[in-house]
Amino acid sequence: MSHSNVTTEHMDNNLNGSFCNLSVFENCSNVTEHFDLIVAVQQIVVPILFAILMLCGVVGNGTLIFTVLRNKSMRNVPNILIVNLSAGDLLLLLMSAPFTATVFSLVSYPFGDLICKMNEYLQTLSAGVSVFTLTALSGDRYVAIVYPMSKHKGKPTLKTSIAVAFIWIISAVFAIPDAISFHISVQDGVYYCQPFPFEWSEWYGKAHCLFRFLTVFLIPLIIIGTFYCLMARILVKSSRQMPCEATKGPGQSQQQQRQIEARMKVARVVLSFVLLFVICWLPRHVYLIWFFWSPYDFNTFWIWFKLIGFCLTYVYSCINPYALYFLSSQFRKYYNRYLFRCCPKSYRLRDSNGSGLQSYSTVRRGSTSLTMIKSNSEM
Repeated sequence: MSHSNVTTEHMDNNLNGSFCNLSVFENCSNVTEHFDLIVAVQQIVVPILFAILMLCGVVGNGTLIFTVLRNKSMRNVPNILIVNLSAGDLLLLLMSAPFTATVFSLVSYPFGDLICKMNEYLQTLSAGVSVFTLTALSGDRYVAIVYPMSKHKGKPTLKTSIAVAFIWIISAVFAIPDAISFHISVQDGVYYCQPFPFEWSEWYGKAHCLFRFLTVFLIPLIIIGTFYCLMARILVKSSRQMPCEATKGPGQSQQQQRQIEARMKVARVVLSFVLLFVICWLPRHVYLIWFFWSPYDFNTFWIWFKLIGFCLTYVYSCINPYALYFLSSQFRKYYNRYLFRCCPKSYRLRDSNGSGLQSYSTVRRGSTSLTMIKSNSEM
């Protein structure tokens, strides 16, 4: 890897105020035309965007976590995993986003070696917690749909807590290389948060970006896809056998159908989270793979692609609670109760006489609403 490309990656991780310094780049002739616009967007627009993301992300994820912890009926297996997803996002927004937003508008990295390591470590840790939690959620939906009776055996909450602990441990282990390799370097009086020592440049960048792409993106997504393919196969097979279920009686058949629909609803929510993860994280992985494996045409397209891809990784940290607001009626009711309490008129319309939650469920689900709220398959 050439010296110019290592410097590019300095700027990619430090995100300082200059994308293209003609004194150190050999291939910048095709980006100087839009240089002023790029710098303006990076120094003004992006920090404002990060401030908005931090505010929305902290409010959204904080409300989600508070909702599940406050209400006993919400403490089921999928919701515990969703809380874990929000905890990872909240950690990134509180501990990493402020430093990242600051360095966007600066030429030289202003923080020390510890912040340099911590910032990159938390990005990888958050990505790992997100994708491994999504994998666990997909596995939980597979078990709930294919082996529904197993959900009532053993201690599901204890098993889920163990799974959450394992997710954080394995994510922390996968992020260790970033904590080791990232360090502060100085070039022409400018400080950079460098991804790895220069002598590692021939092999480390390629190996590390490929390892991270496989472990915290591609392989988990293949596992998730396998779970959903198996679920689809079972559901298609069961739908063909549905006429034979009449021998069980209409009441039992309807109850079984309602349970399947409730579990499928959660499965659709999880699938939406997975799609959001792919949309927000794929551009970043594509850029890093291109940069380390084929960095021969560093042009305006890749600069914009890099900037958008990096911002999308932080967008993902705040988007899940709001996606859940539109996808889950039960979460939406609690969000309305906690977030709009300061608006008396709006709050009374949703929860008049303290019975809003129950009456809302009755309209949507009829006589089974109270049972379904307590089900481990409902959200």
